[in-house]
Amino acid sequence: MATKDRKIRKMRGSKTCGYGSKKKHRGKGSKGGKGYAGSHKHKWTYIVKYEPDHFGKHGFTPVKRKEAKTINVGELEELLKKNSLEKNEIDLTELGYEKLLGKGKVTKPFIIMVKEFSEIAKRKIESAGGKIIKE
Repeated sequence: MATKDRKIRKMRGSKTCGYGSKKKHRGKGSKGGKGYAGSHKHKWTYIVKYEPDHFGKHGFTPVKRKEAKTINVGELEELLKKNSLEKNEIDLTELGYEKLLGKGKVTKPFIIMVKEFSEIAKRKIESAGGKIIKE
């Protein structure tokens, strides 16, 4: 539309630009509220027609799972020093660990009691001359 044909050009000088009283074309009150205001009342037909999924629950909430407390094979020697254990027998369940993983190196033959262990951990312990006892 050409600028000269626009309504505002024709209304220049009039206080209200064709909207009647000055308060009729001001603010969000003239639009029935801001945002989703009135979406359960006077804007309900709009919601039903154009946004039927706006209200209500969607999807699912995942179950929060507790992760098992783990320890790596490479940390076993430090664990012996820290807990001042003299033998190479370690009861990991007694120390609060549930699973033995295979990261790190094993230099001593350990006898380990644990609920779960990985294949790599088992292989490394047995190659060093130790064994794993499943509880």
